[in-house]
Amino acid sequence: MAMAVFRREGRRLLPSIAARPIAAAPSPISSDREEGPLGVRSISTQVVRNRMKSVKNIQKITKAMKMVAASKLRAVQGRAENSRGLWQPFTALLGDNPSIDVKKSVVVTLSSDKGLCGGINSTVVKVSRALYKLNAGPEKDVKFVIVGEKAKAIMFRDSKNDISLTVTELNKNPLNYAQVSVLADDILKNVEFDALRIVYNKFHSVVAFLPTVATVLSPEIIEKESEVGGKLGELDSYEIEGGETKGEILQNLAEFQFSCVMFNAVLENACSEMGARMSAMDSSSRNAGEMLDRLTLTYNRTRQASITTDLIEIISGASALEAAK
Repeated sequence: MAMAVFRREGRRLLPSIAARPIAAAPSPISSDREEGPLGVRSISTQVVRNRMKSVKNIQKITKAMKMVAASKLRAVQGRAENSRGLWQPFTALLGDNPSIDVKKSVVVTLSSDKGLCGGINSTVVKVSRALYKLNAGPEKDVKFVIVGEKAKAIMFRDSKNDISLTVTELNKNPLNYAQVSVLADDILKNVEFDALRIVYNKFHSVVAFLPTVATVLSPEIIEKESEVGGKLGELDSYEIEGGETKGEILQNLAEFQFSCVMFNAVLENACSEMGARMSAMDSSSRNAGEMLDRLTLTYNRTRQASITTDLIEIISGASALEAAK
């Protein structure tokens, strides 16, 4: 009786066992999966390998850019420090009065032609816009002279009508005084001013730069201020030799002062650019290393999970075959 019941139960269960499909065991060699069991998504190891490869390439590029910036910084830093002696005598003689109130002001903004150098370009643009707001008025005229592609791209968005002159690719060739003096002469010929305010980044160290404003007054304003008194009133104590008048001497002094200040400002800004690029590329290289570590951990976990899944499927398939016998 018991044997008859067992045979009937066996005949009832056999069709359900035979109808159940037995999945083929996947090869353990193929471990790249895009979707895990039960519809749970898992990342493919091939995708992770491609991502790791791209991050390694980016890290190589950032390290190379850091080395290039360090080499250029060493070449420019000494010249920038030596150029500070050019404009300091003018500051001692004529002073530097950034808060002077004049009718015609020109803001000369120095920036870089290339990016990937931190916030040096946005900083000088902010200072330039602040100077514009301080010196603008109903009977006052404020214009911009933009040196550098990055500041040009930013200022053209909302101050296009106030830009008198733009200069780009100044750092394409090694900077020298003759090149900067031509630029200064071109600015003096194309703009009318009572005061020129040069905005640039003064270099302190690789990780530190200070937005600086240097002021150059026109000969008429210098003569007017010397008559009023103050520090410029000491100009009358100097004797004039030769056939030149006081106005001609002040004209020559103002032009020479502007070219010297521009030369120092361009070199200081170039040093700040290279230092900021070194810092930015060093930070990018470290971030790429950290991302590479995380991707390596993800790759190892994904590969281990894929192998474990394959082993579970093989064991399950073997167990199903044993049970079907």
